[in-house]
Formats: sequence, C-alpha cells, structure tokens
Amino acid sequence: MSDAEFFAALTGSPNDLALAVSALRACGQPFCLIGGLAVNHYAEPMVTLDAHFAITAETGAGEAFRAAGFLIEECAHSLNATLPGSRLRIQITINSRYGAFPSRAVTATLFGVEIPIASLADVVQGKLWAATDATRRASKRIKDTADLARLAEQHPEVFAMVPSGMSPSFDEIRPPS
Repeated sequence: MSDAEFFAALTGSPNDLALAVSALRACGQPFCLIGGLAVNHYAEPMVTLDAHFAITAETGAGEAFRAAGFLIEECAHSLNATLPGSRLRIQITINSRYGAFPSRAVTATLFGVEIPIASLADVVQGKLWAATDATRRASKRIKDTADLARLAEQHPEVFAMVPSGMSPSFDEIRPPS
C-alpha cells in the first residue's frame, strides 16, 4: 500500500489533500503546511486527520476551496474546510505571525502530493506558540509539547530552540548542557 493509499483509507477520500493544495495554489497566495502533518515530515509520522496551512492573505482562499467542492467555515483568524465524505479537517491559518513561513518553506511529497512544508525552525516556532497558548485546551497543548519532543528526538538542534522551563516533561528529555 502506498502512502497516498494509506492516507485515502484514513480520510475516506482519495484526493482531499491534493484538492486542498490545488485550491491553495488557485488562490495565488503563498502558503505552506504547518502543524502535525508538517511535524510528520521532520519526525517519525503519527496519524492525524488535521491539515493545517499558513497562508499570507485570505484573498481568494474561500472562493478557491468552495470551487473545489469544500464546505467552508470562516473564523476570525482561519478558514476551516471539509470535503463532503472526507474525515480530513483542513484549517487555513491567516495570522500575520505566520506570514513569513511560506517564504522559508521546503517542497516535499506528502501522501503523493507535492506540497510546501514550513521549515523545521518554523514548525518548531508554531508548536511553541501552540504549546504555550493558555487559551487552547490542555490536551492540545500536551500534544504540541509531544510534537516538540518528537522533533527534538530526530533533530537535536530543536532542544536549543525550546526555552528551558517551557514544559517539565520536555525538560526531562533535554540532554544535559
């Protein structure tokens, strides 16, 4: 079974990620993958049914997703998109602090789809913002800290990017200095 077939079996749709990337390209705004799927590019993969993207401006994104058959929910700083029949949840983050991420993205193939993925440093920064955001559910912050640990295990330079004291559980795995 190929990676693309595996992902299609999980989401229930053979091309939802490809359609999302195509819609993002159609809106003409620079974008990149962030979040758990981006972590999977840099660390041992874990299953997730969320695809988070950072985009530099909202202009045209909602229309492009609707034209591709997605249902759109517009929120203050994001668009949430779902393709009928698919379990993949797509969140397009429109937040100025992610604005430079697309310019530093690397291109990779994920589940058979060529996609810009945030740089390792940017993925770490996004996870730090999420892990320390007191307005997020505790379970999500714990997952974000676990994602940081997964990244650090594969890329030891991540330890230097994560401030000491951010998380006692992360500090437990930090090598002695």
